[in-house]
Amino acid sequence: MGYLKRTADAVLEQHLEAFGAVLIEGPKWCGKTTTAEQVAKSVIKLQDTDMRDEYLATAAAKPSLLLKGDTPRLIDEWQDAPVLWDAVRTTVDDRGGMPGQFILTGSNTVDKTKIHHSGTGRISKLAMLPMSLWESGESNGKISLTELFNNPCLDIDGITSDLTVEELIFCGCRGGWPATVNIKSDKAKLLVARNYVKTICSEDISRVDGVKRDELLARMIIRAYARNISTLAKKTTLIKDVAASGEVSCSEPTFDDYVEALRKLFVVCDLDAWCPAIRSKTAIRTGPKRAFVDPSIAVAALGLTPEAMLNQLKTFGFLFEQMCIRDFKAYTLDFESHISHYRDRYGLESDLVLHLGDGRYALIECKLGSREIEDGATHLVELKRLIREYNKQEKQVPLREPDLMIVVTGGKMAYTRPDGVKIIPLGCFKD
Repeated sequence: MGYLKRTADAVLEQHLEAFGAVLIEGPKWCGKTTTAEQVAKSVIKLQDTDMRDEYLATAAAKPSLLLKGDTPRLIDEWQDAPVLWDAVRTTVDDRGGMPGQFILTGSNTVDKTKIHHSGTGRISKLAMLPMSLWESGESNGKISLTELFNNPCLDIDGITSDLTVEELIFCGCRGGWPATVNIKSDKAKLLVARNYVKTICSEDISRVDGVKRDELLARMIIRAYARNISTLAKKTTLIKDVAASGEVSCSEPTFDDYVEALRKLFVVCDLDAWCPAIRSKTAIRTGPKRAFVDPSIAVAALGLTPEAMLNQLKTFGFLFEQMCIRDFKAYTLDFESHISHYRDRYGLESDLVLHLGDGRYALIECKLGSREIEDGATHLVELKRLIREYNKQEKQVPLREPDLMIVVTGGKMAYTRPDGVKIIPLGCFKD
C-alpha cells in the first residue's frame, strides 16, 4: 500500500510557506519522516548507520556543510546533533528568511541548554501523532469536525459509522502506527505496539538524555499508567501500583524522573484540568488525567488482546477515551488546539474539553455504549447551564459558552438531541 494521507500534510505545506524551517515532533514510528519525505527535495538521516559517525563529526566541525542541498532539505532525527538547530536558524537568516528551507524531525525533546536560540520567527513546530481512524481508513469521515465548529447546526441526523464494536476494539489494540499498514496478519499487527513498548523501556528511556534507567522499572511505570489510564489517579497511587508488583521499588523522585523521560519521548501526554470559575476553586478537581499518545501502548503494557477486551468492555471504555483524544488532536492540528478535562467533587464532568486557538471549544463525553449516552449528555447540558448562570452574575467577566456539546460513541448512528447535544460515532469523524 502506498502513502496514506495524513492530517499533517496540509499543515506542513502551510508552515513551509510561512517559515524558513519546520520542526515535526512526535513519538517514534508515528510517520514523521515519511510525511516529511513527501515534500522534501533532499534528505539527510542522522541515524543512518553507514553515515552516522561522519555526520556527527561534520556537525561538530562545520554544521553548515550538512545543510547544503535542494530545499526543502529534510534533517531526520536532528536531536542527535543539537548544534544543527542553531545552524539552521543562522542559515535561514543568511538566506534572507526565505520560507521552506528545512524540515527537521525528532522523536524526543532536546535539552534547551544545548541550543542558543529559540528559533522564534524562523523555525515553527508541528506535532504529529499516530494515525487517527480517518487516516488509517477506518473512519468513513462523513462528519467533519472543522465543519461542525464552523456550522454547529450542521445536519448530522442519520449518518452512520461502518465500524462494529469488534472492529473498534481491534483498532484500539493495534493502534495508529503506520508500520501496521503493510502487515497482512491481524495477529502480527498487534506486535507493533508491543515492540514499541519494549524498545521504549529497553533502549529509548535511557538514550533520550543519556541517563541509564532500569528497563523493568520503566515497564512497571508504564503498566501503572496503563492501569490508571483516563483517570485522575494521583502520583502516590501510581507509585503504589508500581510497588505492588513486588518486582521493583520506586521513590517519588525516581518516578518523576522516569515519567519526565517518557514525556520527552512523547509517550505520556497527560491532560491538564480545565478550571472555569463556575465552581469554587476547592470544588474543581485540578489533577491531570493520565493519558498515552496512543491507546495501544496501554493494551501492550497490560498484555491484553482484542479477544480479552470483548469481555472487558468497561476497561475498553477507558481506552476508547484515549482513541478519542488521539483522533481529535489529529483533526485539529492546524487550529493550535489543546485538550483538557473537567471534573468536580459533585460528579459533574466533561471527559474532554477541546479548545481551539481562536477561543472556540467543545465539551465532549466519550461513551462506548448507548446506555451511557443519557448520562453523558446530562453532564454536558448541566455544565453549559452552570456557565450561563455564572454569566448572569453581576461584575463577572463572562465565560464563553461551549460552541459544541458532543457525546462520542462506539455505536452506529449520529443525531442531534433536542437539548443540542450531538451524538456521533467515533468512526464518522474526520478533520
